[in-house]
Amino acid sequence: FSVLQLVEALGLSLTSSQPHTRARGVQLLSEVLQECYGNLTEREVEVLIAFYENRLKDHYVVTPPVLQGLKALTRCTALPTGSAVSMLRSLFQDVHVQVKLDIIRIQNYFNESTELKGLGADFVFGFVQSMDGERDPRNLLLAFQIAQNIINRGYDLGKFTEELFEVTSCYFPIDFTPPPNDPHGITKEQLIQALRAVLAGTPKFAEFLLPLLIEKLDSDVQSAKLDSLQTLCAFNVSVLILLFSVVIVSLQVFQTSSEKIESAGLAALTALTSCLSRSVLNSDSEDSLSTFLDVVLKDCKHHLCEPDLKLVWPSAKLLQAACSASNRASHIIAASAMPSLIEQYNTRTQRFELICVSVFHPSMLEESVFLAFRQSLCSMVFSALSETNSSLQITATSVLTSLAQQAGLLLDSDIELAVDHLTRLLLTEEDDRVRSASPLLSSTFFAYCSVYVFKIHPMEQGDNSSTASELHSRHAVRQQCLSALAAISIQPSVVQESTPVLLEVLSSAHTGNLVGFSVEEVVLACRSLQRIAEQVQDTEEAGRCFHDVIILRLLSLALQAGSSGRHSPLVEEVVLSAIVPVISTSCSRLQPMFAGQTLLKQGDSWTQSQMVCLLMGCVCSLPRSVEVPQIDQLLSQLEEMSCSCSHPLSYTSAAKCFAALVNKRSQGDSLDSFIQRTMKRVCSELDSPSSPVRVQAFTLMIWVAKALLLRYHPLSTALTDKLFSLLDDADLGPMAAEGFSLLMSDSVDVLNRACHADVRIMYRQRFFSENSAKLVQGFNAAPQEKKSNYLKALSNIVNKLPKQVQVTELPALLSLLLEALSCPDQGVQLSTLSCLEPVLIDPPPALIQQLEALVSRLLALVGSPAMNVRIASLRCIHALSRFPILPFRARVLRALAQPLDDKKRLVRREAVQARGEW
Repeated sequence: FSVLQLVEALGLSLTSSQPHTRARGVQLLSEVLQECYGNLTEREVEVLIAFYENRLKDHYVVTPPVLQGLKALTRCTALPTGSAVSMLRSLFQDVHVQVKLDIIRIQNYFNESTELKGLGADFVFGFVQSMDGERDPRNLLLAFQIAQNIINRGYDLGKFTEELFEVTSCYFPIDFTPPPNDPHGITKEQLIQALRAVLAGTPKFAEFLLPLLIEKLDSDVQSAKLDSLQTLCAFNVSVLILLFSVVIVSLQVFQTSSEKIESAGLAALTALTSCLSRSVLNSDSEDSLSTFLDVVLKDCKHHLCEPDLKLVWPSAKLLQAACSASNRASHIIAASAMPSLIEQYNTRTQRFELICVSVFHPSMLEESVFLAFRQSLCSMVFSALSETNSSLQITATSVLTSLAQQAGLLLDSDIELAVDHLTRLLLTEEDDRVRSASPLLSSTFFAYCSVYVFKIHPMEQGDNSSTASELHSRHAVRQQCLSALAAISIQPSVVQESTPVLLEVLSSAHTGNLVGFSVEEVVLACRSLQRIAEQVQDTEEAGRCFHDVIILRLLSLALQAGSSGRHSPLVEEVVLSAIVPVISTSCSRLQPMFAGQTLLKQGDSWTQSQMVCLLMGCVCSLPRSVEVPQIDQLLSQLEEMSCSCSHPLSYTSAAKCFAALVNKRSQGDSLDSFIQRTMKRVCSELDSPSSPVRVQAFTLMIWVAKALLLRYHPLSTALTDKLFSLLDDADLGPMAAEGFSLLMSDSVDVLNRACHADVRIMYRQRFFSENSAKLVQGFNAAPQEKKSNYLKALSNIVNKLPKQVQVTELPALLSLLLEALSCPDQGVQLSTLSCLEPVLIDPPPALIQQLEALVSRLLALVGSPAMNVRIASLRCIHALSRFPILPFRARVLRALAQPLDDKKRLVRREAVQARGEW
């Protein structure tokens, strides 16, 4: 059938004398049109539109299906010219009932049509009538969007401008809270933004909007004030209204105690200033920006000169807000405010901080805003640096940083004088705040200065006759200098100046030329080098400096110290441990193209063998793409050192290095055969109770197991199975239990992503799922004296799992966890409690069934000697208050009386919270 044949077939229904029968006929026709509107011809659409427009005059029960049909017809591609205007005229004229949803949606279909402009103000009037009194948020959101389109597309509002404003502004400010589980997903923020776009969309609304905003700004409701200021931010209005607006904004900033209102007021001022900054200047017109800023300055400047500081800070913030709008605004305000502010410093030195807060804003560091005041500013800053007032000195250092960021403000002589001042503050100032601020702020200063004079030198010493207090003071100054060198070393050019000083500290410490230098200061020099490696800009110049100078010098000094035959601070384990991260960070971040020297021939002294940690620092941090020369020989020597050396740092570093190289090596038969050969040797030593190197073999095994586990290598299972079997070993059992913590933890020096290791995602979850059953079986079969090893292993594994995995998997291990709470090892107790706490928030049924045992064990730990265990157990007891607690209530309250008197405040606090919930 054609659609017209359908209309003829429905004739009896459509012409029935019963309104409800007519409505059913129109309903059927409309539902058909919703399915087949795309196939209609222009002639069919024309006839149907005429039919539906006529039906709008029918009984009100027919109107809803008529609107459905019209809505379907608006989607037709063959819509005749003029039909949009025709349909909307009929809607506005003949529909009087509140069926707004479909009317507004039909309007929305047509609001892009150029035909509607021909309706002129009639369309606006019809829209206003349709929207009036609307309460449905779905309709409101659509209505606001239509109103915005009316404004943006230049419809003639005519005499209905105020009516359009009134019908939309009556909803301001939006007070809407979506109901729970709202299927429509309309938010308060959506409605606010849509309404704001309407109200601020045209200058024609200005005369109506400003009184509304003033009224809402006087409200005690904070959200109304906030919405009003944010609406003002979006408004593009005339100068006269802007001048009035600044008074409103200023009052809000001066009078409010709310940070949100203050921020919105300042943002409004910035928006208003920005709006005027973009206005076009004519030769015969007034400069509206200058006129506006005159009002701002008049409102603020006199506050800056008042003895009472109450209104100083709001005034300073208003000036900053206006300055941040544009460069031109910055120039106008600086030209007007700076002379009086500088005069303030000359008469009241304590106002220096005020001056800085008022004018030194990032927006003012453009186009030499302060160039005209260069000499006065420099004199003022250097004068403040010479004051004894710590606050003035700190502020002056900050200002110096700001001045250095603007080209042309500081001459070479100013820069040298600034460095002298900063160095003096760093070396002689007693106030820790000033000494701490100097290097941190001067790091930016040095980075921006084109001329740099390196003044800081930490090698001053004195003689051996110095008193203890003098030595302590000298140590403090040297440590401050070392930290300062690291703080300012960001630019590669500065790094080339600072790192030789730090390397000289290490060299002089090795040769004995540093009188009075402590090992702690040598370690600090290494940490300063590491900080530089972490923060320096990653350029070719910096990479060359680290590769050609720093790393090679460190390796050279350490090797000399290890083979010199005399005691040197550089062979101290704490110093070597500080050198390794410098090399590791440099090799991983700056990626020097070298593989490292073989430092592995074991000498007679531990001072030589421990140098292998340096190899770990450089070779193990290289990218996987770097080919290590003679790697088979290197691995063999590392294996030999791991299994035969008696010095802990030496054999541990060798094992780590071996594991890191194995982790990165390409998959294949060569790697597999090497691992199997190593496993055979390791297992041979481990299986011999009388072997003197069982600990060394175990250390190598656990690190190789970790290296293979991270990359999902098939041979990792054999090593982890061996680790499980060692839990029953009389000597190595506790060490094996701790080994699981190493397997599951992130390593800081090797086998991590920063060192380019092969680390697969979710390796912990995979290990747990493959081995949890083995752990339970081993625990059940183990003799009583060995069960604690299994509990410690379980605790170490579970504690490193992600929380969401713990919640899922712990019910299956609940019996073991309850046993772990009874384990005498405090580390096992603490890690088990930390596992249980998140599970107790949403407990599984299995846990509720074990409530008696859980409560008993937790209450026993409330009196633990370890404070952390007491706190963790109290938190778990607190979480248990969500359970069916009545049978345990009296017992728990009695037990909680003891921790209420605990000597530690943190324990007492947890006890109070837990007891309150129970």
